[in-house]
Amino acid sequence: MSKTPPEPKEGYPMRINKYLAHEGVATRRAADDLVAKKKILLNGRVAVLGDKVQEGDRVELVGSTAPKKFVYYAYNKPVGVITHSPQLGEKDIKQSVAKGAGMTDVFPIGRLDKDSSGLIILTNDGRVTDRLLNPDYDHDKEYRVRTLDPLRESFKKAMEGGVNIEGYLTAPCKVRKTGPKSFNITLTEGKKHQIRRMVAALHNQVVELERMRILNIRLEDLKPGAWRPIEGAELAAFLSEIGMK
Repeated sequence: MSKTPPEPKEGYPMRINKYLAHEGVATRRAADDLVAKKKILLNGRVAVLGDKVQEGDRVELVGSTAPKKFVYYAYNKPVGVITHSPQLGEKDIKQSVAKGAGMTDVFPIGRLDKDSSGLIILTNDGRVTDRLLNPDYDHDKEYRVRTLDPLRESFKKAMEGGVNIEGYLTAPCKVRKTGPKSFNITLTEGKKHQIRRMVAALHNQVVELERMRILNIRLEDLKPGAWRPIEGAELAAFLSEIGMK
């Protein structure tokens, strides 16, 4: 009788761009660029887009030298600053932090819309992207929200139980009312404009939204437009929570 083959370890076979992101070489998009420029070798041959890495394969970056030093920052995105892909006349995060020492190679993990503010993690470590944003990991993020109209009595229960936003039922969350027109919410998912759409589905409107926390990383008293390094015990706890330690 034939035996069922064992499950592949750690997601192998793995697309080469995902592998390079997990190893911290580059984000998936940047990894595709490296492959297209023939900068990646897979078991001694030039890798091509779509290649898959098996466990034990040898992946090399052509011309690589010293190991990359990873850096991590907490950044308070102000209202009006774009997370990614600014249009004419708009300012994005990379432009905002361009003059900071050691900030030239960092990129934001995740998004906050133009009208929202608060915590964004900046790093040059491509491994963090999938670990933090993949919905399978259920990482929690906390937001402070102010609404146009007073919150109804049923608001907390309705939000926590899941809201139908254009055919999608949001996952259970935690809500704490902080005033007649304000509340804090902790989510483990991040659909586009999710909080604004949830509030709109309950016949209200968000007028102010700020992300206060991502896992153990807190905004605290960081001023809009400012950043601080994530290091020491705080960094160790963060990397542990996303399964990188």
